Parts: sequence; structure tokens; C-alpha cells
Amino acid sequence: MAPPIQRHKVRDIEARMMRAGSGAPLLFLHSAGGFPVWTPFFDKLAAQYEVIIPEHPGFGDTAGPAWIRNIGDMAMYYLDFLDTLGVGKVHLVGHSLGGWTAAEVAIRNCGHLKDLTLIAPAGLRVKGVPSGDNFIWSAEESVRNMFHNQKIADAILAMPQSEEDMDRALANRFMAARMGWEPRWHDPALARWLHRVSVPTQIIWGANDKLFPSVYSEPWKQGIPGARVEIIPECGHAVTADKGDACAATILSFLAGR
Repeated sequence: MAPPIQRHKVRDIEARMMRAGSGAPLLFLHSAGGFPVWTPFFDKLAAQYEVIIPEHPGFGDTAGPAWIRNIGDMAMYYLDFLDTLGVGKVHLVGHSLGGWTAAEVAIRNCGHLKDLTLIAPAGLRVKGVPSGDNFIWSAEESVRNMFHNQKIADAILAMPQSEEDMDRALANRFMAARMGWEPRWHDPALARWLHRVSVPTQIIWGANDKLFPSVYSEPWKQGIPGARVEIIPECGHAVTADKGDACAATILSFLAGR
């Protein structure tokens, strides 16, 4: 069962947030798809950790102020967020846009972090290996290309959309464009600063990712000292849904080793 929605205020932003479980805090930063649905993936994490999931500024029902103009601003917002959260150091986990944001947080300041888990993060490019472009995919392509298991895509596409759902999706798309339109889903400066990540790091990728191919894991591994990579077979970009059990087990094994 999903936990009740809370609010957490940082400066002029009052963000929606889910919080459940007990133990050491685990902060999960969501993808450009928006504030996630609470799934068994999160239940597995919350069985051992206090899972905290904020909604990014500008997504869904959380206001996006003009001063968050790019991914660097989003990273600085999350440093302020961690300053005010009052839980000490966190296990930081981010997926896609959230993974990129988590990495940008870590290169600026690892003081709030115990470790870092990046799940198919945006942020880097591999020369000669094009990414997918979800800004030009149709609505159906955007869903289908996220999953290796097309039964999940079928179920999502069959769900009726309320006017509220469509408004949130539009807000998500607008803010995603602000973060990732130009250059497409990467920061040309990021690779040269990855050496600043000073906490244990794991990178998780789906072998069949159509948005960011799994070979994109290589520059992350090369750039972050001591980073390890886990590739999950028969899995698309939406790793936490496509292979939620395997993803949760991979994260929990990594954290247990810390």
C-alpha cells in the first residue's frame, strides 16, 4: 500500500513526498516520467530502509520556480533539500533523470551521502552510439520503448487517463524539456568531474534499454572511482518496473556490502 503524501518545503518550493519504512534513510530520485507509483520495488526497499521519494520541482503537482533552469540548479536544490531533511547521511538512488541529478549532486558535495546508486542515468554520451529520443516518440512509443516486457506496456496503455493525469503528464513533459532538451539528455561537462564522486557507487542498467543503451554504463564506470556495474538481462529503461525484484535485490545487496 502506498504511503500517504507528505509535503517538504525548501525555500519557495513545497514538494510532494512519499516516505515509508524504517532504518537508514534511502532517498530515491525519480525519472522524467514523474512522481512514481508506489510498487513492490519500493516495498522491498522499505522493508530494510526508510524510503523517501520527493517529487522534483516542476513535475506533477510540485511548483517549478524560474530559478531551476537546468540540471545543475536541480542538483543544488537537492543539496538544500538534504540540508533541511534532518536525517543525516542518506543512501542516494536515482533513476534516469533522477540518476543524472544524483550524480550532479555527488560531484558537488558528497557530504550528505553514504553511497550512490545510479539506475540507467541520463547525463553522459558514448560517441557513435545514439540514444533514443523520447521527445519525438509518440505517446504509445514512449510507453512501449521503456519496457522489455510489453505486457507491462499494454497494461499502462489500457489505463484510462483523467484530466488531472493529463495535466500532470504535461507538467512532466514541460519540465523534462527544461532539463534535457538541449543538449539532449546529457551534460558535456559531467564526465570530467566524475572523479569527485567519493562514495561507493553502483550503476544498474537494463540490457535492452532503448532510451540509453547499456553501453552507456561504461563511461560512468570509467569516470567514478571504484564504481561497479550490474546489467540486468531482459530489461528495458524502466528498470524498477520491468525487473523490479532484480533491481531491488541488486540495490539491497550493494547496500548490505557497505
